[in-house]
Amino acid sequence: MSGAVQTGWVPSAGPAVPAPARRRRRWLLAATVAWTVLLAALAWTSVRTDPPTVREQRSLDQAGPVVDRAIGELARAAGAAGLLELSPPRIAEGCRVTPFAEGARLRREIGVLAPADTEQAVLAGIADRLPAGWRAGVGSGLDGPELHADAGEFVAVEGRPTVDGRVLLLVDTGCRPVGSGYRQAPSTVAGPEAAALTAALVALGRPGDVAPEPVTAPCPGGGSARTVRSAGGPGPAASTDALAPLADNTPLLDKPPVYAYRTGPVTVFAELAPDDTRLAATVGCPS
Repeated sequence: MSGAVQTGWVPSAGPAVPAPARRRRRWLLAATVAWTVLLAALAWTSVRTDPPTVREQRSLDQAGPVVDRAIGELARAAGAAGLLELSPPRIAEGCRVTPFAEGARLRREIGVLAPADTEQAVLAGIADRLPAGWRAGVGSGLDGPELHADAGEFVAVEGRPTVDGRVLLLVDTGCRPVGSGYRQAPSTVAGPEAAALTAALVALGRPGDVAPEPVTAPCPGGGSARTVRSAGGPGPAASTDALAPLADNTPLLDKPPVYAYRTGPVTVFAELAPDDTRLAATVGCPS
C-alpha cells in the first residue's frame, strides 16, 4: 500500500446549492425581515392609538381626569338637594402594580342624603341617572344595598349606605403607575358655599376655621360642584341647636352628631363630635 499523497486533490465541499434554492432562501429572509418590521409598526400604532386593555396601561395622571368627571356625574345624579359634600381626594401609595413595580391608587368620595329606609331607592335613582355606558346597577350587599358601576378606563364606582342617614359613593382607580401624579384642577372662585360655611361657623363660635381650598368636580353640563369645609379638630362644645335657626328649623338630616340643612343653593353638612367638629358647605350640579 502506497503512502504517497496525491497532489492536486481538493476536498469536497458538499453538493452545490442550485440557484433556485438560493433565491428561495433570499426571499424567505426578506419576508421574515418585512414581517418583523410590520409587527413592530403595528405594535407602535397600537400603543399610540388603541384603548387600554388592562388597568396598568393608564397611569394615575391619566386616570385622574376620569375620576374627577365621574364625581361630577355622581353629583349630578344625586341632585343638588341630595348632595351633602365632596370629600378631598385621597392617594394611597405603596401598592404593587407588578411584583417589581410600585404604584398608587386614587379615591374620591361624595356623601349623599339618604334618610333611613330610603337607601335602596336613593341608590337606584342615582344608578338610573348615570350614563348608560357605566352599566350601573344596585344589588344586595352584606350590609345593605350596594351600587356598582364602571366609569371607564378601569375606574370603578361603588355606593353603600352609612348608619347616619347617608350613602357614600366611592370612585377608585385601583393600583396604577404614578406617572406624573394626580393634580386636581385649581378653583379660586368663591361662591355662595363660602358665605354659608362662614355663617355656620359663626353660629358655632368658630369663625376662623374655614379651610382655604375648595374641593371641586366638573359638572357634565358645565360649571362645577364645589365643597368648602372647616379645618376641623377640637373646639368649643357645639350643638345642632345653634344651627337650627339657619335651617329655619327644617333640617334635611338631624341625627346627632350629624346635621344637614339647605340655605339657598347650598347644602351645609355638620358632624359635631366633641373631638372633631367638622362642617362642609356644598353647591352641586344641575340635574
